[in-house]
Amino acid sequence: MLKRRQLGAEYKARVALAAIKGEMTMSEMASKFEVHASQITRWRKQVLEGLKEIFSQGKTSSSDRTDPKLMDDLYKQIGQLKVELDWVKKKSEIFNP
Repeated sequence: MLKRRQLGAEYKARVALAAIKGEMTMSEMASKFEVHASQITRWRKQVLEGLKEIFSQGKTSSSDRTDPKLMDDLYKQIGQLKVELDWVKKKSEIFNP
């Protein structure tokens, strides 16, 4: 019984990029990379869809990419520092009239 060939992500990417370039026909690529033409077409489609997602993510603001828990902790720390600063200012007025 034949065992299926496991192809790595790097190999798939190289085949898909060759398909996107379009320098060879689909049958030439199929024979060169020893992969069926329909598989090359699927990989090419996946790459093109993935590129759309990569470039659409670049339009999000930096606050969308940060961790909400981290932001909450930082806001709490800022609030506490403001309270402490106000307390120090108030106490300094007592000693320096």
